[in-house]
Amino acid sequence: MVLFEEDEPITHAIFPQSGVLSMMAEMKDGRTVEKASIGNEGFVGFTYLMGGTSVGSRTVVQVPGYATWLSIGDLEEAMARFVCVREAMLRYAKALIVQLMEVVACNSLHTAEQRVSGWLLLADDRMQGQSFNLTQEALARGLALRRATVSEICSILLHDGAISYSRGQMTILNRQRLHDHACECYDRIASAQLPKG
Repeated sequence: MVLFEEDEPITHAIFPQSGVLSMMAEMKDGRTVEKASIGNEGFVGFTYLMGGTSVGSRTVVQVPGYATWLSIGDLEEAMARFVCVREAMLRYAKALIVQLMEVVACNSLHTAEQRVSGWLLLADDRMQGQSFNLTQEALARGLALRRATVSEICSILLHDGAISYSRGQMTILNRQRLHDHACECYDRIASAQLPKG
């Protein structure tokens, strides 16, 4: 499901309560890659806080969940009236910057298996341990990997007992085993992003 197209005016901020939203880069040749993912630690509409009036990326639902939609006018009013709202936005800004910097390093230095494993750990964090719907095709598109590569990685994780996967239904069975397949980028992103308490 597409929530916003690139350069579409920002009318609402979207706060995921569960699920994962992806801000996608789409190349002229049809290739795509996830610029950033957003879960219960953040919201879609961040560019508005930085003075933008439009969405900077095509934003899609990667893992279904539910979200709260808030008009930009109401968000502006809440930020003006409540210091805690402004502080929450600044914490999210920091978390998003950490994610963006780590993803650049991760995409350059780490294996496809490490990247898939880290992405699955973050999705599990955001889904709070619930099984979730995710196709291998969507994961491949988001991480700019071949579908066959993602399928092979899922088979490795399945045989190691880290995940259960069937017909697009993903369950993390053993976080420690999955963590063993991930790189250190996951820990840095998670420590900056995940809600405390």
